[in-house]
Amino acid sequence: MTKIDIISGFLGAGKTTFIKKLLQEAISGEQVVLIENEFGEIGIDGGFLKDSGIEIREMNSGCICCSLVGDFGKSLSEVLTKYKPDRIIIEPSGVGKLSDVMKAVQDVIDEHEVVLNSAVAVVDASKCKMYIKNFGEFFINQIEHAGTIILSRTGNISEDKLKKAVELIREHNTKATIITTPWDELDGKVILATIEGAADLEAELMAELKEQREHDHEHEHHHHDHDGECCHHDHDHHHEDEEEHEHEHHHHDHDGECCHHDHDHHHEHGEDCTCGCHDHDHDHHHHHADEIFGSWGMETPDQYSKEDLEKILEALGDDDRYGMVLRAKGMVPCTEGGFIYFDYVPGESNIRPGKPDVTGKFCVIGSKLKEEALKELFSK
Repeated sequence: MTKIDIISGFLGAGKTTFIKKLLQEAISGEQVVLIENEFGEIGIDGGFLKDSGIEIREMNSGCICCSLVGDFGKSLSEVLTKYKPDRIIIEPSGVGKLSDVMKAVQDVIDEHEVVLNSAVAVVDASKCKMYIKNFGEFFINQIEHAGTIILSRTGNISEDKLKKAVELIREHNTKATIITTPWDELDGKVILATIEGAADLEAELMAELKEQREHDHEHEHHHHDHDGECCHHDHDHHHEDEEEHEHEHHHHDHDGECCHHDHDHHHEHGEDCTCGCHDHDHDHHHHHADEIFGSWGMETPDQYSKEDLEKILEALGDDDRYGMVLRAKGMVPCTEGGFIYFDYVPGESNIRPGKPDVTGKFCVIGSKLKEEALKELFSK
């Protein structure tokens, strides 16, 4: 199965630099074809397939680089048939629409064993506002259709300007993961894992919570006899869990309604919510963890000091103000440089230095969480 990754970005955003980073640090062991369209610059020192309009050259990394002209879909099919690569990276024109490229890829999926693995937009953080104003249709199309948005040149602008760039992007795409950490602080493998959706903090915490609940249940079952009744303790946070918990990436299985989680992991609730977040007092012993508990999270480029986090984690113990917080985890840029990580369970917390992540992020798991209060607490 060939993976197809589309790396879009406006002219001069840094697409080629980013692709080289992926090739060198993340996918050097794969057989990769890099496709550039007719607006891309390309040196021709390999063969030329006249019939299909494909220019071929070998890159130093061993990657095959093509420039497609004419019928893009037909040419893409020929590349797939001829090379059968592990991965194809498509670098569209800087003025091309990401949605058009995605459609062209989708059209060939039925004919070949391929999957549209990701759609990425590289955005120059220092020029985001200007590009939206002057090149709205093309620039916004790339933002709207991207699953991951990678900000370039973030190390050269102020924290306030970076925050405003993120806010502008969020006006056009509320779901995409936005990478705000400077590229040179990140390993290409970390970036690729984020693009492919492997780095889901909310899913990780839910799995940890499920494992802990199952362990507590086994412990209680061994030491107590309750005639099959559910044993409640610690504010009713631990419940018998007899079914397997299957957690879909970024959303729960509730018909796409109230328990949907976007990339920013914001958990919406409504009056008709069936996830169990509003009614926590009845018998839940047949429910999945994600039905009993809610989650809230946010992504941010803001910098925090150790003292900032200590105050936040101490405040999480206030059930009346923030809801019953069972677990919290995060990693954020530090005011003194680098990143700091934290973990929290009631009565215990840990703050430590950590390697840079793609952006700052928090996730909180608990019961009857008061999301507006949590947002205010974590925001700077």
